[in-house]
Amino acid sequence: MSELISVQALAQCHENEDVLVMDCRFALADPAAGESHYRASHIPGSFYLHLDRDLSGEKGPHGGRHPLPTPEAFTATLSALGVNSEPPTLVVAYDDSGFAFAARLWWLLRYFGHDRVKVLDGGFHAWREAGLPESAAPPKLAGPGNFVARPRPERVVDARQVEAARGQPGVALIDSREAPRFLGLEEPIDPVAGHIQGALNYPWREASRADGTLRSPDEQRGRWGEAAREQDIIVYCGSGVTACVNLLSLAEIGRDDAKLYAGSWSDWCSYPELL
Repeated sequence: MSELISVQALAQCHENEDVLVMDCRFALADPAAGESHYRASHIPGSFYLHLDRDLSGEKGPHGGRHPLPTPEAFTATLSALGVNSEPPTLVVAYDDSGFAFAARLWWLLRYFGHDRVKVLDGGFHAWREAGLPESAAPPKLAGPGNFVARPRPERVVDARQVEAARGQPGVALIDSREAPRFLGLEEPIDPVAGHIQGALNYPWREASRADGTLRSPDEQRGRWGEAAREQDIIVYCGSGVTACVNLLSLAEIGRDDAKLYAGSWSDWCSYPELL
């Protein structure tokens, strides 16, 4: 079953009681931009979730630039918006950045035990191109939900687990950043350039087409090749956000057992002994 929902399918169901739409638009270079765009226009009834405030936790010396939120914080955020665990609400996530931030919410919900989640194929751009309604009005809260975050620790790894696994037979370690960052030719964000030794480079943007829709399962299989057939797949990026696009891509071809190195390169390079 696909992890995606089309704009046409969402248009038919998004006002149902058990469907909640989440706007995840964000810009790393301008953290206020996504929320500003949301206030100007969004899918009617959708709520806004901010990458730094809602989809990440507190930063520390280690853990990377976008640590995972705690179960308690994520429970409070999602339940306040009316998300239920029983019966499970269908949550639909969208952005306008090739799934970069919507996939983060998709992955977080699954990590925290909520599988009834879809990502809007093509994002807000596809919704607008289809001529579907938009709104600047704040959504109406139906009341608190009963969502409870129940972490699945087998879906995530830390730096020590990556160190133990990399280079082992049957393990594919995937770096999701663009090639110049992977090769260490540039590093606009983190203090150290380069990649984890033994990693393979599969840039996250290659999972989607120019129009912002996700490539077909057959295209994804061709893209991944032998890497998708390894016993264990570990995916990382700069801070554990855009890696989720590759995890979405892998889930579309049946590899939803792939793991996220949540701290990613920004965590890895905080340990001098690992460099």
